[in-house]
Amino acid sequence: VQLQASGGGLVQVGGYLRLSCEASGATFRSYTVAWFRQVPGKEREFVTSIRWSGGNTYYTNSVKGRFTISRDNRGNTVYLQMNSLKPEDTAVYYCAAGRPITSSVTNKDAYYYWGQGTQVTVSS
Repeated sequence: VQLQASGGGLVQVGGYLRLSCEASGATFRSYTVAWFRQVPGKEREFVTSIRWSGGNTYYTNSVKGRFTISRDNRGNTVYLQMNSLKPEDTAVYYCAAGRPITSSVTNKDAYYYWGQGTQVTVSS
């Protein structure tokens, strides 16, 4: 599965962006798809995930109520709607796909397909 992340950009504090993660070579239908983010010098951190079968979602506490992960009906694209953006949301955002068990959805090592990353910059 090849993943293509897009939608990043420069936005002011309080603004919004929608990221997309598109799959090619296969669909997402048997996977969990997640978004991670990384800033220079820090570990890649979990943001959110969606299990295609059942639609279960998980969010890291810092984005709850502001970010929403969703999927399309075709099985090819996952979206990350990011509202009320803060400077601390600035990072490179990566989408990933895998089949983690529930207790491992936040673990980047549980995902084996990764997109190339898209830069999100929130200016104050």
